[in-house]
Amino acid sequence: MTSTSGRTTQYKVIGTRPLRHDGADKVTGRARYGADISMPGLLHGKILRSPHAHARIKSIDTSAAEKLPGVKAVITSKDLPIFQHDEPIDFGEVQGNPRMLAHSVLARGKVLYQGHPVAAVAATSQHIAEEAIQLIRVEYEVLPALLDARDAMKDGAVLLHENLTTSFSTDRTGRGQKTNVKSNIALHVQFKRGNVESAFKDADVIVEREVTTSTIHQGYIEPYISTGYWGTDGRITIWTSTQAPFGIRASTAAISGVPESNVKVVPMEIGGGFGGKQPAYLDPLVAILSRKTGHPVKIALTRKEVFESTGPAPATYIRCKIGATKDGRITGGQMFLAYGAGAFPGSPVGGGAMSGFGPYKMDNVLIDGYDVVVNKPKVQSYRSPGQPQANFAVEPAIDELAEKLGMDPLEFRLKNAVQQGDLMPNGTTFPRIGLKEVEEAMKNHPHYKAPLGGPNRARGVSVGFRLNGGNVSSATISVNDDGTVGLVTGSVDIGGTRTSVAMQAAEVLGLRPEDIVPTVGDTDSIGYTGTTSGSHVTFDTGFAAVTTAEEIKRLMIVRAAKIWEVPPAEVAFKDGSFTSLKNPNDKLTFKQLASRLRATGGPVTASAINPSTGVGPTFAGTIVDIEIDQETGKVSILRCTAFMDTGKAIHPSYVEGQVQGATVQAIGWALNEEYFLNREGVMVNSSFLDYRMPTTLDVPQIDTVLLEVPNPLHPFGVRGAGEAPIVPPISAVCNAIYHATGTRMATLPMKPDAVWEAMAAKAKGRK
Repeated sequence: MTSTSGRTTQYKVIGTRPLRHDGADKVTGRARYGADISMPGLLHGKILRSPHAHARIKSIDTSAAEKLPGVKAVITSKDLPIFQHDEPIDFGEVQGNPRMLAHSVLARGKVLYQGHPVAAVAATSQHIAEEAIQLIRVEYEVLPALLDARDAMKDGAVLLHENLTTSFSTDRTGRGQKTNVKSNIALHVQFKRGNVESAFKDADVIVEREVTTSTIHQGYIEPYISTGYWGTDGRITIWTSTQAPFGIRASTAAISGVPESNVKVVPMEIGGGFGGKQPAYLDPLVAILSRKTGHPVKIALTRKEVFESTGPAPATYIRCKIGATKDGRITGGQMFLAYGAGAFPGSPVGGGAMSGFGPYKMDNVLIDGYDVVVNKPKVQSYRSPGQPQANFAVEPAIDELAEKLGMDPLEFRLKNAVQQGDLMPNGTTFPRIGLKEVEEAMKNHPHYKAPLGGPNRARGVSVGFRLNGGNVSSATISVNDDGTVGLVTGSVDIGGTRTSVAMQAAEVLGLRPEDIVPTVGDTDSIGYTGTTSGSHVTFDTGFAAVTTAEEIKRLMIVRAAKIWEVPPAEVAFKDGSFTSLKNPNDKLTFKQLASRLRATGGPVTASAINPSTGVGPTFAGTIVDIEIDQETGKVSILRCTAFMDTGKAIHPSYVEGQVQGATVQAIGWALNEEYFLNREGVMVNSSFLDYRMPTTLDVPQIDTVLLEVPNPLHPFGVRGAGEAPIVPPISAVCNAIYHATGTRMATLPMKPDAVWEAMAAKAKGRK
């Protein structure tokens, strides 16, 4: 069941549910993914990985592998051109740092996590390549492994990087001042407003909460895969599965020692990403192996390699303290967040620090977040990076405050909900937002008051905040003779954005969605476009398409004016038709005019960019019913309703899919998913058999309620839809478990054994 409420503005295309343009190719198997790339002379690559979480590389002997028949090349870090000059990593640059990425592509000097690449081979078959990496001999000096951020932060802890110094920042982007203090803490970010000590003195009720969360993976179905060819002309072509083709171009060029103009990245269809498919783990390797062999080279990771050597979401340790007066007004809040960044800096602790208190009006705030390197793969984005973890610390504390004050949990949230003009945790002012609308919809929804229908059942609620970012997007539109329109953008399509962007162009041009032919271009055929992440594509790339379509409309008006021999100002355009204001009988539909373009000056085409000032904030909420098996502690999800302010749902079906998918992922995060590492830092559950993700047997149909409070930053009121819905469900499940057991869980995942032990401890305490 889905319901939508909000603006009554009527559009011809926006808000409808047309078939997606790539649907037929996807369901018939015609769509081409990275694994479908094949060409004459193709070689297959494999990577030798470290068995240790932390060790010095004393020597690497590749001679036996090189002698194996069928092996065409073996490379180590010394073969990466970026390492020709032995410069240290500039840890002040985190995002897109090519030298840092190169150290992750092939280890240099030390291995920093189990699975860290050490060498790579290219051979005539995958089997020969697999045999070859077993012949490479590496001598290690094993070092102590730090797997927990709290251990890595301790005085005297072994340093992962000898030249890493802590930076201090009051900016969520992580740009800050270096302190020259060498440690495993890469960044200390702080948001401070008012006086929290006074706030807690003024509070009648104070709740404190301490939580830990585990490392988890995005769980995309298609593993990383890349094919590269370094041509005799010095140009590199990469066919890859990625959310970031322009980022792959920049990283591959830097690591390979060539200009970006020498690299073309062709993004293939992508079998899932959720933020995880952004770094160039394989692309520089296939490029350099290709240069060494003169052949195209393909590397495809196994599922085990995906788990052990690509970027998961971070494990965290968080403390939270919130105070409130007896009449239900929050006086202030304090948080301490330590996020494990993995082997290199760059955890999303800034996002967690920014979002945890985001839904609540607080005059007094102190938030300290720490980005800490540990001996795990460098973390990568996963839907609302860093924010579900912070929410897990805050929302159960909010519920506990409401309980201590004798207030309904949603009434308490509504009483303290931020509105337009209030401040975010970092001091930025909220624009028009829809939090109160979300919470009112939750309070008035039949689910909230429905009977639970049995023992051992309970209900939980939660709300979540996501400040969506933005990025540059480009679009090009060409009008065809038959009146259809070609639309080229640079945004990889993960969730139907070809169609959501095309629909916005169709709305402007008065065309049907099927009259737009959308294409995702390679890096040579479209202007720079940011990563498909941050819930920005329908907003930013859609905005670029709208701007381009407006220019197409202007150019078409000029052509109509030329035909009718009137000034362009005397031509009106409405619902896909052009009309002469001087002689209303002179009319041409868009298609009719398109057929006459060649005779009136030639083809019509236009391009535009949207530099983006940021998508803006989004709020979501969850109501969930659970049932607990008293004998095993297993938590079953009985009913779940997800709420979100989407601003304007361009294609409601896609928004519903985003909300439902994010909610299911959050349920897996809440109840099952974790990296299980032994004491040596080796992952022992690196398969989908042992890494337990939800299936259709584990979750009910997720009902969705889409609120439409228009975003003033977008011409159609769009907000980001892909991330905010993953933020609140974990806490909603946690709150439901409390109402069923009387115990507030403080560790993720809330597995059956953990829930059973909590119930047993509660029962023992009652005795």
